[in-house]
Amino acid sequence: MNELVIAGIRRGNQFSPNHIGNDAAIFSLAAEHLRRLGCTVNEYIESDLITKDIREKAIFNMVRDWQSIHKLQQMENNGYFIVNSGYGIENCTREKMTRLLMSNHISHPNSLILPTNEDPTEALENAGFYNCWIKRGDFHAIHREDVTYVRNPEEAKSILKEYAIRGIPTAVINEHLVGDLIKFYGVTGTDFFYWFYPSNLHHSKFGLEVINGTAKGIPFAEAALQQMCNDAAKVLNIHIYGGDCIVSEGGDIRLIDFNDWPSFAPCRDDAAPHIAKRILDLITE
Repeated sequence: MNELVIAGIRRGNQFSPNHIGNDAAIFSLAAEHLRRLGCTVNEYIESDLITKDIREKAIFNMVRDWQSIHKLQQMENNGYFIVNSGYGIENCTREKMTRLLMSNHISHPNSLILPTNEDPTEALENAGFYNCWIKRGDFHAIHREDVTYVRNPEEAKSILKEYAIRGIPTAVINEHLVGDLIKFYGVTGTDFFYWFYPSNLHHSKFGLEVINGTAKGIPFAEAALQQMCNDAAKVLNIHIYGGDCIVSEGGDIRLIDFNDWPSFAPCRDDAAPHIAKRILDLITE
């Protein structure tokens, strides 16, 4: 059997807010484990996807720039095999993710999708949203303000105006859920699944975890969470994933965020061999 040659494309630093080192570390570990599995891995930075002719037909990547995502999609259409898919990465942008999760009955907060150039007051009042989360609809969170907790419609109106000024056309507004905040990481087609309470490990990107406070350790069905996450990954068309959920006082689980290839920072040594094996299995299938 000929040695498999794979391209690995790193994430641009501007798309790793407060996690540049962590994102780089999981990429490097995944590449290292692929080499241990007998693959040749040629590494590229995200801008190379646009400026260079990448000839390897199998690619794993952590890209996030729109131009990069669209280039990956074009390459997939031309016969390249890519993990995570460029289409899956686009599906994890906020508005698309929300629509897909809700339409496929994946447990999720009640949500509104509103244009940012309109007054949200009536829609929020009709939905009964007062304490809620406003999130840019067109992309992943890059700046702290891209995910904002508000306490009343006036605050919501102010945030939407700011989004409109920044050229963000839509916002996803989630009801605020009370309960334990959990972060999780998983790899489809494997047994790997890891979850933790960020309030206990002081793990944070923008510090927003403090809104839900210290986790109480509410009991919940861990197998149900893993199954829900794998179902969401299938709906969104990604294999290497992470995200956040809220566990209510009654043990109900609802996903509040789902991401393509996050940092796996608390568990990357354990996750990396599973990520590498999954990439290889998908390519060789």
